[in-house]
Amino acid sequence: MIAGAGKAVRNLNERSLLTFVVSNQSGVARGLLTEADLVPIHKRLEEELARDHAHLDRIYYCPHHPTLGTPPYRLSCDCRKPQTGMFQRAAEEFGVDLRRSYVVGDKVADIEAGRAIGAHTVLVLTGYGPSSLHECRASGAVPDAVKPTVAEAVEYILQQLEGDVQNHA
Repeated sequence: MIAGAGKAVRNLNERSLLTFVVSNQSGVARGLLTEADLVPIHKRLEEELARDHAHLDRIYYCPHHPTLGTPPYRLSCDCRKPQTGMFQRAAEEFGVDLRRSYVVGDKVADIEAGRAIGAHTVLVLTGYGPSSLHECRASGAVPDAVKPTVAEAVEYILQQLEGDVQNHA
């Protein structure tokens, strides 16, 4: 887990903000792992977060790829980011107002999906972030904010939400 991520999620939890992981897992389609293999990976993530007294409300993942692998996973679906199916599912299952939500990610597809649902978007510069920043600028999928880490993205989100509360008071 990225340093500081557990504490950042805990900060969201402490404010009763729903937190989700929304992840493309095309390794399933490509035969690199099975959906069953994802179970212990997700469990480990949840255990790591629990060490920081944090939790996720749900993990959503897309096992598909539009051109690689074999059916039923070789599929052009509505859940693979930048499509919005996983976000729509979260909205339905948890009553999430997507326009008041934040999508934090390190890939162009994260920013494109966030923009497509009308959410605020934050690109983090961990993982694929540095190369994704250039891709975002080139493609016009400009995030609302760019932050070095998930922890700083959460600080930004909490500042934005605090400003919204003050503006509506």
